[in-house]
Amino acid sequence: MPSIHKVLVANRGEIAARIIRSLKEMNIATVAIYSEADRTAPHVMLANQAVCIGKAPSSESYLNQQNIVDVCLELQVDAVHPGYGFLSENADFADLTEQNGIIFIGPSRESIEVMGSKIKAKEAVAGYNIPLVPGTTEPVTPGPHAQEQAAAVGYPLLIKASAGGGGKGMRVVEAAEEFDSQLQRASSEALSAFGDGSVFIEKFITEPRHIEVQILGDQHGNIVHLYERECSIQRRHQKVIEEAPSTAISAQLRQQLGQAAVDVAKAAGYYGAGTVEFMLDQHKNFYFLEMNTRLQVEHPITEMITGIDLVKEQVRVAEGKKLPFDQGDIKITGHAIEARVYAEDPSNNFLPDTGKLHYYQIPRGPGVRVDDGYYQGMEVPIYYDPMIAKLIVHGKNRVEAIQRMIRSIDEYRVVGLKTTLDFCRFVMQHPKFEQGDYNTGFVGEHYRPEEGQNLNQETQEVAAAFAAYISSQKKSSSQNHTGNQSSDSAWRSRAKDAWNG
Repeated sequence: MPSIHKVLVANRGEIAARIIRSLKEMNIATVAIYSEADRTAPHVMLANQAVCIGKAPSSESYLNQQNIVDVCLELQVDAVHPGYGFLSENADFADLTEQNGIIFIGPSRESIEVMGSKIKAKEAVAGYNIPLVPGTTEPVTPGPHAQEQAAAVGYPLLIKASAGGGGKGMRVVEAAEEFDSQLQRASSEALSAFGDGSVFIEKFITEPRHIEVQILGDQHGNIVHLYERECSIQRRHQKVIEEAPSTAISAQLRQQLGQAAVDVAKAAGYYGAGTVEFMLDQHKNFYFLEMNTRLQVEHPITEMITGIDLVKEQVRVAEGKKLPFDQGDIKITGHAIEARVYAEDPSNNFLPDTGKLHYYQIPRGPGVRVDDGYYQGMEVPIYYDPMIAKLIVHGKNRVEAIQRMIRSIDEYRVVGLKTTLDFCRFVMQHPKFEQGDYNTGFVGEHYRPEEGQNLNQETQEVAAAFAAYISSQKKSSSQNHTGNQSSDSAWRSRAKDAWNG
């Protein structure tokens, strides 16, 4: 079996830092890559070695496969961990690394290719009696035949890109007269985002819940599931808050979902960490959506309730080792919630915000984990995903986890740009969320931009005063001014008192 002594992390930000930390605990040397925009990023400082891979745009840096492989060969790297996003689900990159004698810490090229296409994935699992959402099994193109297929599926329906994810190439169609135009738009967006304009249609499930199951397999045919995560709090089909376990899943349904997820993995000949996504309707019927052949953004909440470090297990699987546990060894302990801290303005349709983190302080305390990729004084660049951090909490039960999340949000300090923190607090305190009675339509049904504006207004005023206070303190210190510094001025007092809660 191959031994891994040195790993290049082909990613950036919080996930790169998170991977490096686990590798260090395994006494594995680490190599970070960075673009010109990330020269002073935390993941660069954490690694044993770091190499600039190119200019700021990801196409010239984090997506440059040959440059990454060249660095691996030059620094005699044993393996590459792709994290998520970028090249993590790129079959060609997995193949290129293996061709150059570098271990790809992930599944095989074949598994990535099969599960990378939602259409191929449905074909692969067809023999396992896994429920599928009614829809087409082949790509559809504009024309009379597509209209007939749409009519057979029934409205409302969903047009989805076969490749990729993140809500791109996805359209809900309410009526037949909208179908052709929405089909063309979805296909065009899919082509632009993924280089593949293939789309398919499926029945739109009303009031759905988004449930996903974490799986882990080794290269000896052993596959286990690590239970489910609820990912229904979304904006623009992208997740903002996740929790584990789900409040909608009974013990019997949990067993059925887990077995279905394992069967999906078997259908793909899968090894490594992966996630099988399902849709749950209002009658508790579940349907297979897709499989993500990588580590998920929300993997920490699974780690919190199971005590299993998924990155370490990925490395051991890549070395050819057997899983050190079986299904009966994996238990759920407590409840975990993750809030994604995006540099976005919830009051303005969650539009991304950029700028400098003039002040940045993370919450601490029992059961609190923050995976972030920034520090005070850094710029949040325009080139990449606007996620600043993931705030993860764990409690002995869901009530404690919610209260711990609210406390942690209140302790989080970000000055310089807008974030989703106030929105996340809104969700935590909403009766529907408290009751566990919500679905993917939560934001559209319950959140009003003016509420976000009201939530942010006082915070912004205090933040502005606090930033001025910090600036004043720095200026005072640099000038070694010892006279009357008006430290008791009204605005400074308000900033200090309000910001300290």
